[in-house]
Amino acid sequence: MKRRTFLQRFGSILAALGVAEAEWFQFGTRYQQALAQPSSRKLALLVGINQYSESPALNGCLVDVELQKEVLIHRCGFQPSDILSLTDEQASREFIETAFLEHLIGQAKPGDLVVFHFSGYGSRVRLGNTPEATQNALVPADGIEEGSQNSKIVNYLLEETLLLMLRSLPTDRVTAVLDTSYYAPTSILTAPLRVRARQTPQEAVLIDAELDFQKQLQEKASPEQPGVILSATSAPNQLAREIQYSGFSAGLFTYALTQYLWETTPTITIPVFISRVESAMQQLGSTQQPDLLIGKKNQQRVQLNENFFLDTPGAEGVVTVNEEDGKTVQVWLAGIPPHVLEYYGVNSRLHLVNQAGTATQLIVRSRSGLTAKTQISSTENKTSPQVGQLVQEAVRVLPRNINLIVALDGELERIERVDATSAFATVDHVTSVVAGEQLADYVFGKRPDTKNKDLIASTSLIVSPSRYGLFSSSSERIPNTFGEAGEAVKVAVQRLSPKLQTLLAAKLWRLTNNEGSSRLNVKATLEIISGIAPRAVMHRETLRTANPETINKKLANPEPGHTPTISIGSRVQYRVQNMGNSPIYFILLGLNSAKNAIALYLWQKVTETDESLEPQLTNITIAPSETLTIPQTTSGFEWVIQGPPSFCETQLIFSTAPFTQTLNALAAAKHPRADQQRILPILNPLEVAHALLQDLHNASTTAADPNTVPADSYVLDVNNWASLGFLFQVV
Repeated sequence: MKRRTFLQRFGSILAALGVAEAEWFQFGTRYQQALAQPSSRKLALLVGINQYSESPALNGCLVDVELQKEVLIHRCGFQPSDILSLTDEQASREFIETAFLEHLIGQAKPGDLVVFHFSGYGSRVRLGNTPEATQNALVPADGIEEGSQNSKIVNYLLEETLLLMLRSLPTDRVTAVLDTSYYAPTSILTAPLRVRARQTPQEAVLIDAELDFQKQLQEKASPEQPGVILSATSAPNQLAREIQYSGFSAGLFTYALTQYLWETTPTITIPVFISRVESAMQQLGSTQQPDLLIGKKNQQRVQLNENFFLDTPGAEGVVTVNEEDGKTVQVWLAGIPPHVLEYYGVNSRLHLVNQAGTATQLIVRSRSGLTAKTQISSTENKTSPQVGQLVQEAVRVLPRNINLIVALDGELERIERVDATSAFATVDHVTSVVAGEQLADYVFGKRPDTKNKDLIASTSLIVSPSRYGLFSSSSERIPNTFGEAGEAVKVAVQRLSPKLQTLLAAKLWRLTNNEGSSRLNVKATLEIISGIAPRAVMHRETLRTANPETINKKLANPEPGHTPTISIGSRVQYRVQNMGNSPIYFILLGLNSAKNAIALYLWQKVTETDESLEPQLTNITIAPSETLTIPQTTSGFEWVIQGPPSFCETQLIFSTAPFTQTLNALAAAKHPRADQQRILPILNPLEVAHALLQDLHNASTTAADPNTVPADSYVLDVNNWASLGFLFQVV
């Protein structure tokens, strides 16, 4: 579209609205009261670009559009006809801006709900000769074109232009989601998570039409930013990344955001919402922190339903196709955390929401990407599922044989990759793959030995000494995994074997996380013990039974988009509460900041009359309506946070049955025993993790026919367990 035609189109929209350019600024205020209706319209413009002519293709942007579209329709009540999607070559700068003007500005009225989403590359473009003149920009499908004399003309959509368009909307119920970043790295580990940022040549010139359009908007836009803008990153040096699982790739931020939209309560505040999204991202191995920009003055009280109108029950997915045989149903399962969905096994069960008088369940028979084929458990006296009907998790089936997947960094020499592949093949429950090509939990790579800079300088012309170790999927070093310079690859893998078993154990107990689907009514708060009363820093509770007032409770670190921090040397505890009608059992497992496995040990003497007997590990039982502080300690036995500075994670797991096998596995560790609750290392973490899953399996299948329980799987019923994940940064 020519610039003149484009600007004429903009003018025609104003004319169609009956608004002169001079009146544009007052448009929202002028018609606010007259046009606001109780049944507000919901409009969305979704942009996703995988294919770029000048840059490597991205993988997850089109999936992002589908993720947003499905959750907006089935969870937030949008009409499909009110959602406009632009993908790949459709998403040129002119088309994006024209669609925004016509579909959003041209149709929205005061009180309407508007959502804009962008997934694709971001960049920085110079508009003058000073660094201050460089601006953030979204890269459309036609981002770079050849100019005269081999110059580069960039056809970018400036972030400032987008903000002006958002401010031109006649409603304040506006949400923009930007799953992109702007500062491309100069060098990066060949990580499993692809980066959504690219560099723009310094000599590149922005197309004149973009600046002309921006000037027109500046004369008409409101001075205040309505609604919220959710950004995938919170700092210039952070990178927006994609996740890769079998069958699909997606933006890490978009998946975490939409997955939580599926399950959360509508009255949760937006700051709490975005902090939960960030926590989910970091539990997937990323240090990426989303950012929240809100134009409203009292941002702490803005609720999610003000911008998304979540008027349906929380769910894990929705029925999308009812096949002709009357027994097979396709289900979209984007409400399940991606690391759980990856291992979501055959025979998992879902139940239909809002089907009064029936108990119809759907049994998972196969899965491809985000879609599962399910079979109706029984059609006798039951109503067939309807397209658009929500589904909630009932039974989670996980395979017993799950490996840790380690990618080999592309920077390794060929002989190093050969040696590493051979070495990893000897480590139980570990599989090595090529970085960037397959799903991976961690990356095995090397970095120069920064401990001896003189040695590096003197040998740089030959071979700089390097140290082998593990990186997260977002290229962060895993503490305590790097060896000495000059170490052989096979020796490094052998050295890492115990750490790999620990990381696999953590992967297994993360698969129990079911904050969104559990039917046990439990709550937990992480507190710092200081002064007169403990300070709460994180709160979790099962969302199917949640109380909005407790979910939004004021915490010590209320700022959204930032992981709670706890200083080394702080004393901490968990306050856990059983809100149900029956006693439950509790256990705590985790990784400290050194990425060593830890657990809560509770020793108790077998009998009070025979002091010669050693204390034995015993279950922690929480009675109905009872609140416990964990660990229950005396002076000298508190849980004190140790270094190094890094992330620490804990999994709080509740069950309707005792953790018999887990305690037996923990008892194998030769720790000093006393009448105290202590947080201590786990010496056999993988055995403990498998024992934990077996205990949850036993709690769920007590009344089941053994012949119907698959021997190669763990079967977990949401009525019998709850698992809440906590992640904080040690500083």
